[in-house]
Amino acid sequence: MKLAERLQKTPPYHFARWALRIAEVRETGKDIIRLDLGNPDLPPPDEVIAALSRSASEPTNHGYAGFRGLPALRQAIADHYSQRFGVTVDLESQVLPLLGSKEGIVHLCLACLDPGDLVLVPDPGYAPYTIGATLAGAGVHTLPLLAERSFLPDLGAIPSAVADRAVLMWLNYPNNPTGAIAPREFLAEAVAFAAEHDILLCHDAPYCDVTFDGYRAPSLLEVPGAAETALEFNSLSKTWNMAGWRVGMAVGNAEAVKALARIKSNVDTGIFQPVQEAAIRALTVEPDWLAARNRTYQDRLEILLDGLAAAGLPAERPRASLYLWVPVAPPTEEFADALLAETGVAIAPGAFFGPSGEGFVRLAVITGEDRLREAMERLKSFTTRFQ
Repeated sequence: MKLAERLQKTPPYHFARWALRIAEVRETGKDIIRLDLGNPDLPPPDEVIAALSRSASEPTNHGYAGFRGLPALRQAIADHYSQRFGVTVDLESQVLPLLGSKEGIVHLCLACLDPGDLVLVPDPGYAPYTIGATLAGAGVHTLPLLAERSFLPDLGAIPSAVADRAVLMWLNYPNNPTGAIAPREFLAEAVAFAAEHDILLCHDAPYCDVTFDGYRAPSLLEVPGAAETALEFNSLSKTWNMAGWRVGMAVGNAEAVKALARIKSNVDTGIFQPVQEAAIRALTVEPDWLAARNRTYQDRLEILLDGLAAAGLPAERPRASLYLWVPVAPPTEEFADALLAETGVAIAPGAFFGPSGEGFVRLAVITGEDRLREAMERLKSFTTRFQ
């Protein structure tokens, strides 16, 4: 069987490979505690589940739901952007529901990139930014995210020849994997840079409502002129604990929305209608639910921060996201593999997110408090043996 050249150039997804390794260790009898994935362990709001059930019980709601999503869902997304961010978007031309933001990220690359084009990608960063470019035959120029710059890329360091060739630029704040946040001044700088070089600025913002200590993450579209330059991706996965439901959105630049919709109309037939109706309900859930859920995550963060410090691996306290970005001695995949094999605690090696991730590991707050305490005890025992 012949495989396409694009597939041969596409590496296996790191977390798929890591899941196989975790399964191998589980088969040895180890009790596995997974802190490696940003996979929420808590359920969505009760009213969201009830909305799904009601809609699914309607016999007429099981056919194709339409390529562009229900008008009511697009309206709910537009209303959410208005109420949450103070941003006005047109539901007909600037809003597109997605089967989770991951597919939209890759499909946008197919819509906008040709072989030889260039994409600006954060390093470390979410793998689909690079994989989408690879599948489209485009090249990647990485933007290092370094601790000394608060994990913000240095846009001024991008060579002018690179900037002039670039078609897309990806940003992601609050950031995965580092947990960093972006000041509004930086977002404005990025919008101006993209406009100057005729780049579509793509902002991936699924963690904008997983925040702590009163922090409110902005939308990139709050920056004046961003809607002419940028497309923002968002998701219900992290905000409302709906990762498996696969509901996301692309909001912003009308030309980019139209291009992405053209790709999607050729490769999928839309989101299951009961899921769309549940998503509409999620977008109107009272803020008190989010505040309570975020307090749960913050309590878990405290357990991890205390446990890491006791294990000799202190980490910075994040103001947003599900993650702690923890410095460890490289090679970090060897560290993570040894920790997994000896203790059953699964964490994510930083190199999974790009070369600049070497020297870090990522831990996620997606496990209950008792299991987190157990994981930290195992980690402390593990690190003590090597000190």
